[in-house]
Order: sequence, then structure tokens, then C-alpha cells
Amino acid sequence: MVRYIGLDLHKQFIEVCILDASGRALYRGRTSCLRSELEKFARTKLTPEDRVALEATTNTWAVVAILRPFVAAVVVSNPLKTKAIAEAKVKTDRIDAEVLAQLLRCDYLPAVWYPDEETQRWRGLVTHRTALMGQRTRLKNHVQSLLGRLLVQPPCKCLWAKAGLAWLKEVALPADERWVLDSELRQLEVIEGELAKADQQLATIAQQEPRVRLLMTLPGVNYVVALGLLSALGDLSRFKDGDHVAAYLGLVPTTYQSGRHCYQGPITKAGRSQTRSFLTQSAQHVARHGGPLGAFFRRLVKRKHRNVAIMAVARKLVTVAFLMLKHNEPYRYARPELMREKFTALQMRGLEPSEASVLAMPKPRAKGKPGLAEVYRAAGLPAVMCPEELPLGEQRMLTERALGEFVAELYHPAPTARLETRNAHVGTATRQAVNNKE
Repeated sequence: MVRYIGLDLHKQFIEVCILDASGRALYRGRTSCLRSELEKFARTKLTPEDRVALEATTNTWAVVAILRPFVAAVVVSNPLKTKAIAEAKVKTDRIDAEVLAQLLRCDYLPAVWYPDEETQRWRGLVTHRTALMGQRTRLKNHVQSLLGRLLVQPPCKCLWAKAGLAWLKEVALPADERWVLDSELRQLEVIEGELAKADQQLATIAQQEPRVRLLMTLPGVNYVVALGLLSALGDLSRFKDGDHVAAYLGLVPTTYQSGRHCYQGPITKAGRSQTRSFLTQSAQHVARHGGPLGAFFRRLVKRKHRNVAIMAVARKLVTVAFLMLKHNEPYRYARPELMREKFTALQMRGLEPSEASVLAMPKPRAKGKPGLAEVYRAAGLPAVMCPEELPLGEQRMLTERALGEFVAELYHPAPTARLETRNAHVGTATRQAVNNKE
């Protein structure tokens, strides 16, 4: 007999409600949220025909991993959508567990995608690094606040560079304030060390994952952003197109429509806020890019607020990233020299200092720099379309945006100014030597 079980999760306990196919309650109770107690509950109360429903929360996936072998299915619901469907004035743990069971029985439960173990691992590592970044920012703000309170002006522009840190360790302050500053600097040093280890762990994963290096060809996207995006999206086959990906990440505007009136407000902010933050930071770099994405931003910022343009670029980044992953093709308008720097930095990050070696990338030719296709080939990336192979619509877009010369320079770069200047100096010195000899 199929039974429907609702679980209301908490940190210390789980409220349980078991219903039969007609909706009649067969069992109500609580069990501890300890692993041993959950396994005991699963062996004594659950059957292989049961279907279990629970909401997504902090410890959801650990509970799912324990219960899944004992039942026919475990459905994890979206708490925001569940609340909208079954909102009530009286809310208790007992009622919540029954509501989940009833929604599962009626097939009304809005389920979320179940991430695989690798995706959960990536999410945990990226989240840990983000937390370390937050701690580092707080410590730096405390130091800045302390100096401001004492009316002490740093002598250098960047307080966190080598010269600034040396000054912080030596600056004369009252005894108590000096002790506080030393404490903050010790904590900052520990956080920096942990950040370096986290970056090395993520870089090692990025080197082994081709999709990360594919996404790194986008402007403003490094291996951390790429891993964050991949961990947030998981299985791409569940998305119809890039617009659905943008909606999943909360980068589309809210819409209020009634009759003839339609109002579009700020973005929905659905999905993982961490990923939106990554994409927003990347969009800041895109604003200075010379390719189509940069042209899109500069065209939009003329008639919209800068923050609106940044969010639009973040959404555009997501849709472009989806197409790149779908067709397994790197970004077509990246700067070759920046790509060399990115992949070299990734190689250096993933190795111990004693084992670090430069990634084998093409060196500049005698009369110029390597083109984008050459850089991608040396980095082991899939082939990229050259400008003459692009679809007619894309070629027309480049012409309308006056980007033809920029794109041609990416694939067939001219000799660098430094190289030309050096050759001119060499030529002048040679002529002078010949004249002196004569």
C-alpha cells in the first residue's frame, strides 16, 4: 500500500505525518534529527512503497541521503512555492507536516531538482570560500574604522598591499588600540591563509573540469565564478534555453499585469544569491570590454541607470554561458592576452609553490601576438568560429556595432607597439654602429 509521508525538518527534531491513499492520518509523531535515530525511524516506520515529502532547508540533503534507500521516492519541495499554495492563518509543525503529505498525495507539491554529489561538493566549497571572503572584508572594515576613530591617515593609497601592511604593523597607537589592531591583523593573516588553500582546492577542480575552462573565456569570469555558476545550475538539460536559466537565477524582472496595465519591477532574486553576486561582479568587468558585451553595456547605460545596465549584462552573461555550454564552444570575442593570463594563473593556483610551472601557451611570434584561436588551441579548448565562419546575422550585428576591426584584431593581431618600438630602436642602434664603423 502506497503511503504519503510529510516531514517538517528542524535542527533537533523532525515532525512526521503519515497518510494513506485516501488522506486519512495513519501516524503522527516526532523523531530526533540524529543520523542513528533517523536510520532507526526508517527501518521501523517506512516501507519500500512509501513516498516522502520535505522542504528544502539546511539539513535537507543529509536527511534525503539517509531516507532514500528505504522508500520509493523522496520529493524535496520549494518552501516559497509551498507556502503560496497552502498558506494558512494557523501554522504549527504538526500542520506543516500534514500539508506536505497532502500536497504530495494530490500531486500538487512543487519539487526542486535534486543535485548530485559532485554538485553538492562544489556548492559547499564555493560557499565556504564566500564565507571566508566575508570574514576578510569584515576584518578590513574593522581596521579602517579603528584608524578613522583615531584620526590616523594611512600614508599609502592601498592599505592592504605590502607597504600598507608593513605600515600597519609599525604605526604608533595607544596601547589598547595597538593590541586590538594586532589582533585584527593576526586574524586577517589566518583568513588569508585559509583563502589561499580554498583557492587552491577550487583551482584543482577547475583544471579537471573542461566546462570551467570553457566558461573562463567569458570576460570577467574566473574559475571561482565558473564553478559557482556550474554548481548553481547543475544538470543543464533541465533548462529549455538561456532565458529559463536567467529566470532560475532570479535575473529577470518581476511582472505585474492586470487588464491593459503591465508593470515590470526589479529582478525577482530567485535562486542562489551567491551566484547572482558572482555574475554582478563579472558584469563590472564586462563594462570595460571592447567586444559585443561591452558594446551592449555602453549602449544601455546611455538611457538606463548603471545598476540596471549591470544587471542586464549579468543576464546576458548567463544566456551566453548557456549557449557556450550547450554547443561546447568558447567565447568568440575574448582578448588573447587576457586568456593567456587566466589559464596561466589557473595552472599556477592548482599546484604547490615548489611544483608550480607556467602553462604551455603559445609565445608571441616574432612579428606579433598569438591569435585567439591559437591561444584556445594551446589551452586544450574546443575550436572557435573565425569571423568569416560566423552566421550572417552575427556578422551583420558586428558591422552595425562597428566591431569588425576589433574582432579581426583578436584573430589576426597586428605587431605590438612595444615590439615595433623595440625593432625601431634596434634598427637605429644598428645604423649608428655602421656609421661609427665607417
